[in-house]
Amino acid sequence: MPPLVADLIEPELDAVTAEILATIARQVPEYARPLEGSFGRGIRTGVGEALRQFVALIRDPEAGRGVGRDVYVGLGRGELQQGRTLDSLQAAYRVGARVAWRRLSRVGREAGLDAETLSLLAEAIFAYIDELSADSVEGYAEAQSDLEGERRRRDRELATLMVREPAAEQADLRAAAQRAGRSVPRSAAALACPEGRLGELARLLPTEALTAALEGVGCVLMPDPEGPGRTAILERAARDVTVALGPCGAADELPASWSLARVALRAAEAGALPAAGLLRVEEHLGELLLFEGGALAERIATRRLAPFDSLTEKARERMRETALAYLGHGGNSVAMAAALHVHPQTARNRMARLRELLGEQLDDPDARFELQIALWHRAPSGG
Repeated sequence: MPPLVADLIEPELDAVTAEILATIARQVPEYARPLEGSFGRGIRTGVGEALRQFVALIRDPEAGRGVGRDVYVGLGRGELQQGRTLDSLQAAYRVGARVAWRRLSRVGREAGLDAETLSLLAEAIFAYIDELSADSVEGYAEAQSDLEGERRRRDRELATLMVREPAAEQADLRAAAQRAGRSVPRSAAALACPEGRLGELARLLPTEALTAALEGVGCVLMPDPEGPGRTAILERAARDVTVALGPCGAADELPASWSLARVALRAAEAGALPAAGLLRVEEHLGELLLFEGGALAERIATRRLAPFDSLTEKARERMRETALAYLGHGGNSVAMAAALHVHPQTARNRMARLRELLGEQLDDPDARFELQIALWHRAPSGG
């Protein structure tokens, strides 16, 4: 564009600024208030700086906008901070572009600019407004990201306090909850899931569920998980991901709930529990005891099941099944036969062989208890 265009429109900037501000106040409801305080300064600065930058770019298109774009990034951030969407600011930009084109095109015609130059001026105005708008979108997105990061930090701070052992002081909990814009629930349960799946799980849960990544594990603190409709929500959210649900209790019981939920998740990842869907810790306490005490259970199994060592693998498996059935049914051959899917006489034959191998262990209550632990520990995964 010819640099003389800048000379023509520069004297009009004050009048154009005033008209743009007046038109915005009439046509954009959210801005229909006195241009006072930081709000007024922001709008006035935005309009005035936009026009000055536009003239400067006509004179030197290669100069770029430099720090001037920060004004429009800041306007975008300000809209989020005021709790508004970008709709009002975008509407103001459109109003500004129309007013500027109407005033400046009249000045150009009066100065005898040809149609091609006027066309370039129109194109430049609306392209420039698109740039300002894009700057504000960027600022709005940055502010959203900052806000989300701060929200996540405060949620993580609160979740860390709620599951901390020893339990945090109530005053500290209340203060952290206030900073996070939340309340400490009367009853809740902790859920554990893989950290990488926490985001998708959180999107399917109620907004009052507190989510945070803690030490590489996805943590969800779910208020009143046994309330109306909560079971269906949890099962639906956990349809495609392993989620371990700890026991529900008062807020001061959350550390224990979180500890058990993490153990259950580790057990699922190790193949000791089902590896998908919602795992209720209360339904798997025996498996978790064996999983956590694996080293002790292995020592018990080595000692109590030593008589099986001389058997073939197939025979060992058969004797382990027989021993579990014997302990589970108190030595009742008919019940054992049904459990093992064999003839009662076959069950009696197996019992005789089992007694040859284990002898007095089958009659000692303490030995039977350890045998049960050993057999569960040595059972195939999922058995």
